[in-house]
Amino acid sequence: MPKTPRLRLRSIRARAAAGSVLAAAVVLVLAIAATSLLARAVIEREEVITAGEAAREVVVDIQHGRADGGLRPRAGVIRIQIVSPEGGVLAATPVLSGSGPLTMEQPADPDGQITEVVCRSPGADCLTVVGFATADSAYGQALVYAAVPRSLLLTGPLLELTLIGLGAAALATIGGLAWWQAGRTLRPVEAVRAGLARISASDPDKRLPVPDTGDEIAALARTANDTLRRLEVALDRQRGFVSDASHELRNPIAGLRTRLEVELADPEGGDAREALRGALHDTARLERIVADLLELARLDADVAVGREPVDLGELAAVEVERRTAALRVDSSVERGTYVYANRLRLARLLTNLLANAERHAAGRVLVTVAREEQQAVLRVHDDGNGVPEQDRERIFERFARLDESRRRDPGGTGLGLAISREIAKAKGGTLDVADSPVLGGAVFTLRLPLDSGPKSRT
Repeated sequence: MPKTPRLRLRSIRARAAAGSVLAAAVVLVLAIAATSLLARAVIEREEVITAGEAAREVVVDIQHGRADGGLRPRAGVIRIQIVSPEGGVLAATPVLSGSGPLTMEQPADPDGQITEVVCRSPGADCLTVVGFATADSAYGQALVYAAVPRSLLLTGPLLELTLIGLGAAALATIGGLAWWQAGRTLRPVEAVRAGLARISASDPDKRLPVPDTGDEIAALARTANDTLRRLEVALDRQRGFVSDASHELRNPIAGLRTRLEVELADPEGGDAREALRGALHDTARLERIVADLLELARLDADVAVGREPVDLGELAAVEVERRTAALRVDSSVERGTYVYANRLRLARLLTNLLANAERHAAGRVLVTVAREEQQAVLRVHDDGNGVPEQDRERIFERFARLDESRRRDPGGTGLGLAISREIAKAKGGTLDVADSPVLGGAVFTLRLPLDSGPKSRT
């Protein structure tokens, strides 16, 4: 069966106003019902009391004598009768002169009371009649009736219509106030929306207006500005990365093209084997750059990789044994120092640090692994010239290469340390560089959270 479409207000302002009106309507309906019942009870009680007091006065008077000259109005009540048990009118006020009894109802007890509403004809005014029976009057057994006009609020829906009218006016007022207040409250939200609509990739430095209300909307605007600031930094970083990548890729591509063009221009005069070796070298450098770029893209995208408890000390010892550099590479590791990481990425990080140390060392590299508080700490020392303090953060930037690095390794990509730091961050750790107190050169320090080992995860 097709679903029945539901009426849904899209505007928050309209929903807020409608919600306020609906809530107020529920309260007003209950209030109108309670007020109507209470008002009817109060009005009716007042009518009974007024008529009853007039009737009692007459009862007291006729206990001392007859009302030969007729009855006079009492306490504003102009309809009073003295009636015999048989229904004959013995005395009445001038308004009821010549009229029959107000009612034929009689109290069940000799000294009892009745209360009755009498409407003589449809559409005519109704009366609230109160009657008392008395046995010791000057007339003997007699009935005294007093009647007051019944309020129009009791004889028709006037009371309810009046209350409904007042309620409708109150609802209209509440709806108008809610609409105005919602618009006033949402005005800063509209300013934030309009500000976001104006921001594009060409002007990421723009910020949203922050209202001085100090409320949740102001907090939303501040959070949005913080997000825009981070996006601006990321965009600048991406633009710089693309520019640097283009520059780094251009050199080997240009070299490769030049070699091929020279060989094609003079196929007999050049050394084809040497040209192919140069092309292969440029191709290998391109391959390294592309591989490093792909790894950085995976790290930036936070692509999920399998993790497991890895013995950092054992891994460092194995990587040191694999080194084939001419210089001396020593290790002092604490085995059983576990971290929760991807083994291949952690091995790549360690390989990058060892390759960097071997490239800059004068003759010795030392790798240490130890536990410090709740961290696994790996340090790679070398006895080279160290890293100037002003460049210790720049070397972790993508494609950043110091002059010494370009001289020692002209074919490097400048991405190894950037990848290493991103891997460390992905594992919840840090990677920084300082002066080595052991060998006098540089020391790269990797800190990762300790893991309890494979047994706790079985």
